[in-house]
Amino acid sequence: MNEDEYIASRVDEQIGWYDKKSRSAQHWFKRLRGTEIVAAAAIPVIAGFASDPFPVAFVVAVLGASIAVISAAIGLNQFQENWTEYRKTCESLKYEKFLYLTRADPYHEEDAFRLFVQRVESLLVNENRAWSQYTQASIDDTKPKAGIG
Repeated sequence: MNEDEYIASRVDEQIGWYDKKSRSAQHWFKRLRGTEIVAAAAIPVIAGFASDPFPVAFVVAVLGASIAVISAAIGLNQFQENWTEYRKTCESLKYEKFLYLTRADPYHEEDAFRLFVQRVESLLVNENRAWSQYTQASIDDTKPKAGIG
């Protein structure tokens, strides 16, 4: 595989993937967190200005339950963490690509392509390892503990 093929099929493709996933995670995080904030702020307003207790109690209960569900969805899907990690990886890949294309340090040496591939693949494998470790820790946290109960 030559330099142009590697950059197009590996680096640019990964930059595109991480950029898309980062934007999606950011979108979901901000949308859900914004909804959660509005629901939380609405509870005291509704409770303070209501005259009939039944609909107010029902609306407050629905808003409270919505806040709990939204918070759980944000935590379960790790939107904020994915957003920042994917953005970090995307920008790191772009940084390495531009250093390489301009032959800036450390890519000013004769074997620059080999070094570039090693550094790009290292970025990708480190992000994948971090994701795998985080996912495994999350699974471990949800398993019932022996002897408890």
